[in-house]
Amino acid sequence: MKNELIKYDASKGIFHLNAKNTSYIMQIYEGRYLAHLYWGKKIERYNGAKSLRFVDRIFSANPQSDDRCFSLESTPCEYPAFGNTDFRVPAFQLMFENGTTVTDLRYESHRIAAGKPSLEGLPSTYVEGDEEAQTLEIIMKDSVKPISVVLRYTVFSDFDAISRSAKIINESGEAVRITRAFSVNVDFRDGEFDLLHLAGSWSRERDVLKKPLDMGIYNIESRRGASSHQQNPFIALMRKNAGEFNGEVYGFSFVYSGNFLAQVEVDQFHSTRVGMGINPFNFSWLLNDGESFQAPEVVMVYSESGLNAMSSTYHDLYRKRLCRGLYRDRVRPVLINNWEATYFDFDKDKILDIAKKAKPLGIELMVLDDGWFGKRNDDCSSLGDWYVNEDKLEGGLGALGREIESLDMAFGLWFEPEMVSPDSDLYREHPDWCLHVPGRPRSEGRNQLILDLSRPEVCDRIFDMMKEVLSSAPVSYVKWDMNRHMTEVGSTALPAERQQETAHRYMLGLYGLMERITTEFPEILFESCSGGGGRFDPGMLYYMPQTWTSDDTDAVERLKIQYGTSLVYPVSSMGAHVSAVPNHQVHRETSLKMRGDVAMAGNFGYELDITKMPRYELDEVRDQVSSYKEIRELVQFGDFYRLLSPFEGNDTAWIFVSKDKREAVFFYYKIQARAHEPFKSVRLAGLDENLEYELLDAGVAFGGDELMHIGLNIPELKGDYQSYTVRLRVK
Repeated sequence: MKNELIKYDASKGIFHLNAKNTSYIMQIYEGRYLAHLYWGKKIERYNGAKSLRFVDRIFSANPQSDDRCFSLESTPCEYPAFGNTDFRVPAFQLMFENGTTVTDLRYESHRIAAGKPSLEGLPSTYVEGDEEAQTLEIIMKDSVKPISVVLRYTVFSDFDAISRSAKIINESGEAVRITRAFSVNVDFRDGEFDLLHLAGSWSRERDVLKKPLDMGIYNIESRRGASSHQQNPFIALMRKNAGEFNGEVYGFSFVYSGNFLAQVEVDQFHSTRVGMGINPFNFSWLLNDGESFQAPEVVMVYSESGLNAMSSTYHDLYRKRLCRGLYRDRVRPVLINNWEATYFDFDKDKILDIAKKAKPLGIELMVLDDGWFGKRNDDCSSLGDWYVNEDKLEGGLGALGREIESLDMAFGLWFEPEMVSPDSDLYREHPDWCLHVPGRPRSEGRNQLILDLSRPEVCDRIFDMMKEVLSSAPVSYVKWDMNRHMTEVGSTALPAERQQETAHRYMLGLYGLMERITTEFPEILFESCSGGGGRFDPGMLYYMPQTWTSDDTDAVERLKIQYGTSLVYPVSSMGAHVSAVPNHQVHRETSLKMRGDVAMAGNFGYELDITKMPRYELDEVRDQVSSYKEIRELVQFGDFYRLLSPFEGNDTAWIFVSKDKREAVFFYYKIQARAHEPFKSVRLAGLDENLEYELLDAGVAFGGDELMHIGLNIPELKGDYQSYTVRLRVK
């Protein structure tokens, strides 16, 4: 490794971690407590300019009776325990056999190693060579009982990112119960922040919300069994002057797909504590002697240049070192999905008609959605019966797939493998294979129940059924859906003392199943979905490099959804389709151009019945597909800059710039027309100030400095729901 990323000064007990442009510093302090000193812009040496300070504070308890000044309540703790003078929310909590819950973590030892180890059974970022990262493991031990917590920090040489996780090891000779196991804790020594998070609902995912912090506790969480539409497992703390391109931003992104909690506490001294991990609500884990529990990973990103720089780090890291497989670096196909064209009402001829109409337009992939299996003619039956309905598809999936392949198109397929319908052969055979609590009614959502993936035999059965289907036809794409959240969370396979492990064991089972399927079929492009964007999180991207961003395909709504998603997730992970009008979710009518220009800012496709489109619209579709293919690599793998926010006005704008800054494509969208409108211009971003860029369709050229500091004129756009795009290329 060219540079030492992690240094330890034994004389001062200081750990100094240096990522690309970021430093993170800790110190072993007063009786081997681990204190947090600094996280921010990279510094070469730390000599204690802002060292820890303590005074005798009334009502602050003291762990050392001879020192009334030192209290953990006023110490910026690295991984705080419970019950030993720190009254703030702890990072972890245990219950011992005698019912007590007090722990007292002290530094025991550490280890620094090249590279980054994986987390057993869990998704995580990775490296492809030991020179890309260094990992620090700090072993903390309870001062009374032989309980250890291994804090793991990985520092990346090419990214302003630090990944963190925690592993709890029980060597106490007794069983202990974990009731809280955060993956990360960071204590800031002030409270001058705004909290940004991504909230919403089904079809309205990832609205960008920002609020000032004050004394109190702020919870961003999911208790729904999935990361959810309602909250995303991400938060950012922003300095008061921070915006898109200026100011300090601290991002926290949880690599997990289930119940989570991101908690921000501002205390009496206006210090800020951030904790993130598995939601302790309805969670506990029985840890027997000799066993360990691994918490998932949190990826922390620091930016001194606003949200856009933070997003850029997440985009590059997640695209290159979280996503895996053949499609990590491969352009994604332009697809057409039959769902909004037909819903459940289709047969083989109808699907082939759509494919035959799509091929001359340049569309590359035909996706068959819900309704191809069992007796599935509506959403009331057959989930779990993963065999083809030959009444609809004569000759089966193999025959259909081969006919689509003969058109020189790829064939894709929808699954919802985590679910079971009460009206299904699988449920009648195994009614205990769903999540439920004996003696209580089984709530349904979308007429379905959730299979108990904490049970290995259930995961094995799903794997076998999916393998048989995927082996029977030339499938090159799978959309993996999940259309309800957890109720009556219980497993008949677990004893009473382990029932609160069910939700996390479900996630471990799901991750194991996804690992098996994606390994068995490495040539297939997998896209995750949960009623659209209800499980758009880093945990899913580890197994499937793209996600259906939202079931809401309305162009206006998608501006907000895709803008908010881009705060954390790369554009290459966002599925974005053109659908029919009036839109099926909000019943709005927008032009085909507007719909196309919005969808082109993602993995492009269509979700409508092109067999019913007039010739002039088909010609426009052909032009859209052709245009997208020209910019596809730039959109999916270039740098993305947000310019105007749909949450702040009537206009939205963003730009994609190639890594070498020699090519770009700019998108501008106007929502509503206004009388006597002023002229509009937009300052671009990400270009090279020293290069001259030609606007390809306009035949004029401007310097990068002029376009970024003065701006580009937007032509007059008449009417509601208008869009304007321009490609730029270095002369």
